[in-house]
Amino acid sequence: MSGTEKTAFKRVLLKISGEALMGDQSYGLHPPTVERIAREVKSVHDMGVEICMVIGGGNVFRGLQGSAQGMERTTADYMGMLATVMNALAMQSALEGLGVFTRVISAIRMDEVAEPYIRRRAVRHLEKKRVCIFAAGTGNPYFTTDTAATLRANEMACEAIFKGTKVDGVYDKDPVKYPDAKRYDEVSYDEVLQKHLGVMDASAIALARDNNLPIIVFSLDEPGGFRGILAGEGTYTRVGG
Repeated sequence: MSGTEKTAFKRVLLKISGEALMGDQSYGLHPPTVERIAREVKSVHDMGVEICMVIGGGNVFRGLQGSAQGMERTTADYMGMLATVMNALAMQSALEGLGVFTRVISAIRMDEVAEPYIRRRAVRHLEKKRVCIFAAGTGNPYFTTDTAATLRANEMACEAIFKGTKVDGVYDKDPVKYPDAKRYDEVSYDEVLQKHLGVMDASAIALARDNNLPIIVFSLDEPGGFRGILAGEGTYTRVGG
């Protein structure tokens, strides 16, 4: 029912890690997995929801890891930003293959493959029901894609950040390792920071808290999970807001 269903939010930002695109591989992109996630995005887009995306680059290169191995941190971070551009282009290709108009918008200028980030232009794309994929983080080293996602969500006046993970919410400890891990239905920004719950990094959580932007943590591996939550169903944790 395109654009007619009642949804909890009208404009959201979906944040996923680069690792989410790997499938069962240990590195790189797994095209069937990219297409599966694109179908999830399309199902929400078909509800009339305006969608931005930020995708990490950890499946190709992680700046912190490179830095830990002796590479100069700034250089390593820029390499990580370029990795996010590759992931964004892959997602754009998958979405457009499904008939969803998409724009990749990069914080680092590379006009042959992506638009430069201009806030008003990006907002206009959303109003025209195009999916905007924000690439290259904030364009600055020392900032993660979590922080970039929170920044862009605020700039775009999104009503929530949807953080797609491998588990169906925020737990007090790793549910894969500890069967007695407790899942939170709701948790405050301060609790996330104090208990080091690992939802997003501290800068991102603080920026969300300062702007009262809720973060919805859900499982990206659950078919229909993204769409279900927007329709008022499913299992997730709401952080703040």
